[in-house]
Amino acid sequence: MSSFRFRFRGRRAQSFRRRTLSLRARLVVSCVALVAVVAAVVGVVTSVALHSYLEGQVDEQLVSALGREHGSGLLFVAAPGQPLGTVGLRDDVGARSVSGTGERAESHLKGLRAGQVAALQGVPRDGKPHTVSVPGLGEYRAVVGSGKGAGLVLFRGDVRSDARGDKGVGPLPGPGGLPGGEGEGGEVVLGFPLAEVQDTVRTLVVVVVCVTLAALVAAVIAGNALVGAALRPLRRIAATATRVSELPLDRGEVALHERVPEAQADARTEVGQVGAALNRMLGHVGAALAVRQESEMRVRRFVADASHELRTPLASIRGYAELTRRGREAAAAGPDTRHALGRIESEAARMTGLVEDLLLLARLDAGVGAGAEVDVRAVLSVESVDLLPLVVDAVSDARAARQGHVWRLELPDEPVVVRGDAGRLQQVLVNLLGNAGVHTPEGTKVVARVGEEVGEGGGRWAVVEVRDDGPGVPPELVGRVFERFARGDVGRARVPVRVPVRAGGFGVPVRAAGGSVGGLGSPVRGEGSGVGSTGLGLAIVRAVVEAHGGRVGVESVPGCTVFSVRVPL
Repeated sequence: MSSFRFRFRGRRAQSFRRRTLSLRARLVVSCVALVAVVAAVVGVVTSVALHSYLEGQVDEQLVSALGREHGSGLLFVAAPGQPLGTVGLRDDVGARSVSGTGERAESHLKGLRAGQVAALQGVPRDGKPHTVSVPGLGEYRAVVGSGKGAGLVLFRGDVRSDARGDKGVGPLPGPGGLPGGEGEGGEVVLGFPLAEVQDTVRTLVVVVVCVTLAALVAAVIAGNALVGAALRPLRRIAATATRVSELPLDRGEVALHERVPEAQADARTEVGQVGAALNRMLGHVGAALAVRQESEMRVRRFVADASHELRTPLASIRGYAELTRRGREAAAAGPDTRHALGRIESEAARMTGLVEDLLLLARLDAGVGAGAEVDVRAVLSVESVDLLPLVVDAVSDARAARQGHVWRLELPDEPVVVRGDAGRLQQVLVNLLGNAGVHTPEGTKVVARVGEEVGEGGGRWAVVEVRDDGPGVPPELVGRVFERFARGDVGRARVPVRVPVRAGGFGVPVRAAGGSVGGLGSPVRGEGSGVGSTGLGLAIVRAVVEAHGGRVGVESVPGCTVFSVRVPL
C-alpha cells in the first residue's frame, strides 16, 4: 500500500511539473482572475443596490396608494397612476372578504382566486411592506392597513381576456357605486407587482455579465501584451545567460565578454537587480577564468619548453649509451655493465617517448584551446587518409607484441577515407590496441572494427572500435579514463610483456609495454623495469581525435569493453 501511494505521489508530482505554467501565463491568469473577481463583486453589489433602491420606491408608492383608499372601497385599485397588476384585498369586520386586481383594461377589476387571496392574507400585520409570492401573478410587495367601505369581489379587466376563467362582473358604476356602500373598520391588503423591478435587475445582470466577459477578453489581450513587455528584459537576461552557458569554458582561452545591457541592469527595478547580479557574477567568473587560463598557460609553456629542452640531453644519453655499449670497453666489461648500459639506453628511449607525448599534448592544447585553425594545422599534416591500412598495420603490430591474445579484424569492403594526419591517427590506433593488450590477460579476444555511420545532424562519421572481452574498466574510472595520468590500479591490471623498444614510423616512439600505450596507468613492467606508466596514452587519443574534429567514447562492463573513435568524413 505504501509503495502504491509513493508511485501515485510520484506520478502526481510529474504531472504537476508537466502542467507548470510560465511566469507570463501565471501573471496573465492572475490579472484575469482579479478582473473577474472585481467585476463579479461590483456586479453583485450593483444588482443588490439597484434591487433595494427600486424596491424602496415601490414601498413608497405602496404606502402612498394605501392612504388614498379611504371611502373608495376597492376602486383605488383601478385608479389612474396605479401600477398595472395591482392587487387589493379588503376584509371588513363582520363582512365577507372581497378582492380585486388591476389589469390593462381601464376601469375594470378582476377577482382573485382562493390561493391568491390566501397568499395576501398571509402578509404580516405590522404595517410594513413585505415581499410575497402570489400564485399565478409572481412576486409582490404588499402591506396591510385599515380601511372603510363595503366588501365585494371586484376585478379590473376584460372578462374575455381572462385566460384563467375567473368569474367577475362588468364595468363598475363609478366612484361610490359599490354595492353595500361604505363599511366601518376592516383591513385592506394592497400589493404592487415586482415584475418591473425584477426585469430591470435582470437586464442589469445581463449587461454586467456581457461587460465582464468583454473586460476579461480585453484583460487577456492587454495583460498578455503588458506582461510580455514587462518580462522582455528578463528574456534578454535569460538570453545572455544562455549564450554564456554555450561557451566552451572547460578548456582553452575564454573571453567572457557577455554582459546584460545597462538598460536591463537598473538596480531600481526587480528585473534590473537580477541583471546587475548576473553582470557581477559574470565579472567574477571572467576574472577567475582569466586567472585559471594564465596558470594553465604557464604550465603549458613550462611543459612545452621542458619537453623541448629535454629532447637534446636525452638524445645525447641514448647516443653515448649506445656508443659505449658497442665499444671495445663494453666488450671487455662484465655482463652487469652491459646490462646497465642496455637499461640506460632503453629507459632513455622511454623517457624520450614520454617527452614527445608531453610535447604533443602541449601543442594540441595550444592549437585546439585557442580555437585557431592555423595552430592545429601546424601540429597535424592534414591529408586524405584511408583508415583500413592503418588498422591492419596496428593490429599486426599488436599481434606480434601480444601473441597470447586473439586479435580479429572487422573491415568494410569499401575504403573509409577521412581528412587527417596519418601519423597521428596511426598513433591513436596503436594506443587503443596497446591499451587493450596491456590491461587484459592472455587469451582475451580483441576485435578492431571500422565502419561508417550517420550522425543526428545528418553528417557522416568514420567509426573505429576496439572491443575486448576482458575484465572491464572499473566503474569509477570510466568517466575519467581519457584524462591525463588516470590511474587504473584495479580491474584491468597490466600484463607484463618483454619486447624490444622500437621507434614508431611517425616521429613518436611506439612502446609495446611503455608509457603512453598503457593509457589507464597501471603498473608497468617493460624490459624488466618496475617504473609506473605515464597514463598519457588515452589522453593522447582524445587530444588527437578532438584535433581532427571527432570524439571518443568508452562503454565497459565485465566481459565487454568498447573504446570508440569517431572522425567526420
